[in-house]
Amino acid sequence: MSLIVRTTRLSASDDLLDHLPEDYPLAWVRRGEGLVAFGRAAEIRTAGPTRFSDAGKWFAELAARSEVTDEVDEPGTGLVAFGAFAFADEPGHSTLIVPEMVIGRRGATTWITTVNDALQPMPEPVAPTPDLAWSDGALDRETWLETVRNAVSRIQHGDLDKVVLARDLIVTTAEPIDVRGPLRRLAAEYPNTWTFHVDGLFGATPELLVRRERGLVTSRVLAGTIRRTGDDGQDLALAAALARSSKDLEEHEYAVESVASALEAHCSSMNVPEAPYVLHLPNVMHLATDVTGVAHDSSTALELAASLHPSAAVGGTPTEAALALITELEGMDRDRYAGPVGWIDASGDGEWGIALRSAQITGNQIRLFAGCGIVGSSDADAEWIESEAKFVPVRDALGG
Repeated sequence: MSLIVRTTRLSASDDLLDHLPEDYPLAWVRRGEGLVAFGRAAEIRTAGPTRFSDAGKWFAELAARSEVTDEVDEPGTGLVAFGAFAFADEPGHSTLIVPEMVIGRRGATTWITTVNDALQPMPEPVAPTPDLAWSDGALDRETWLETVRNAVSRIQHGDLDKVVLARDLIVTTAEPIDVRGPLRRLAAEYPNTWTFHVDGLFGATPELLVRRERGLVTSRVLAGTIRRTGDDGQDLALAAALARSSKDLEEHEYAVESVASALEAHCSSMNVPEAPYVLHLPNVMHLATDVTGVAHDSSTALELAASLHPSAAVGGTPTEAALALITELEGMDRDRYAGPVGWIDASGDGEWGIALRSAQITGNQIRLFAGCGIVGSSDADAEWIESEAKFVPVRDALGG
């Protein structure tokens, strides 16, 4: 297969998400910038431990065969693919999709990319949200609390240092949901996150796994969370407490170390701040660290994402012990929750987030996910409260 790809400037100032039709929408937007797309010009589905390399090889070969005219020359122009990858080697499925049309915005520049002269459809009105029925996922409250206590005991006995345990909620709808509605609400309510949708997986992640942009590599690490109250004075006090919390600082340190160690193999001039800052979001506050470096090899954004996944922020430390404990205790298939989600262009630039604050649509069922980092000083009830706070963005976007 070969593709004819053309990118031209576009005079448009409306919201990117307003361009999306109901069929096959793809999105990666933040603060009004990013990429939206639709249609499927080409696609690969992969699984197992070679899912990243299989997808990357397929895309590189497709790019080499394609005829590309790019009048804009920005990251995200020309041939672009959107992807979402499974958290674990097994089970789970991953996908990389080349859309028929992409509309992008970066600063004052807006562009449109067409593949094989695709025509832009007229977006239909967003359908109202159907009735929702909520239920527990794999584990109810008491079972999940006991699972966290079990993990704390394992950590205190020296089996590992940290593990991230997740839980899910199930929503059943009377009819399939139009994902454009939740996407618009997430983008409006959480503008500092990356609002995304790829192949039924949608959400608003605050965590950028990796960005590669003309040689500069960036990763935002989040670990350590506290719920906001809505009272500015109280929230400032909570932010100060979070910044001093030994439990949260320990959890955060493991996550930063895992990212810095993975990037060090690909980057020079690494900058790893000594202390985190507090990232304020509408529902929670996180300890955050932005790690940067200059790429000294030819690794693409997808290859960098593969080398970083799973970081301690979504798996634990040591990695193998944490993943084994997740499989033993969590009681569910994460599928693509907490896996890389984002985009890559033919030059190797791209942005990949971690699929957090997310949900998976499958027919008339939606699975919401939330996870918490567990260390030796974790309290199960506090972790439950944290997980409830992490459900809020998608729950509110669905109208639940």
